[in-house]
Amino acid sequence: MHVEPGERGATTIADRVVAKIASQAAREALGPLPPDAAPPQAAVVVHRGVARVRLLVDLPYPQDIGACCRAVRRRVVERVGALAGMRVPEVAVRVERLHPAPAHGAVQGRTP
Repeated sequence: MHVEPGERGATTIADRVVAKIASQAAREALGPLPPDAAPPQAAVVVHRGVARVRLLVDLPYPQDIGACCRAVRRRVVERVGALAGMRVPEVAVRVERLHPAPAHGAVQGRTP
């Protein structure tokens, strides 16, 4: 019996690969972060083509935290779906730290 090449075997994508996609998607959604902010970190559990994602993020402050988290969730669902072909029913975002934006016109660094 002949089996077509596209119908043989299976493809699996490691959790760490999906986590990398999710972290990058979160960075894209957040845009530029303060220099002292940590990059988003993701932990992922994949089971039967479904990814559950947990993210740790630092955010600039003041800012609409809820809107930022919604944007991150949307982007992660889109990118993981597009790049890994997985459904993402859960994206939990935990804000680890808020980083105050520098005062407008403030001089940074040492003063004479």
